[in-house]
Amino acid sequence: MMGLEWLKPSAIFGSLLYALIGVVVFWLSFLIVDKLTPYDLWNEIVEKKNVALAIVVGAMCIAIGLIVSAAVHG
Repeated sequence: MMGLEWLKPSAIFGSLLYALIGVVVFWLSFLIVDKLTPYDLWNEIVEKKNVALAIVVGAMCIAIGLIVSAAVHG
């Protein structure tokens, strides 16, 4: 039988803290990449419907997410 170790408040708090750290790091890295590009990513993707750029930004988001999750997980 599996123990209920994951229900302890310390485990829940730790998971929430790492999730928050991961989201903040992901958001900050996305903002940095957005500032490094010569145009506004949101305007290009949403208003001008640039599908190629949306695919590149999606791949970048997946890559950043993998890096952040690997860093948080250890």
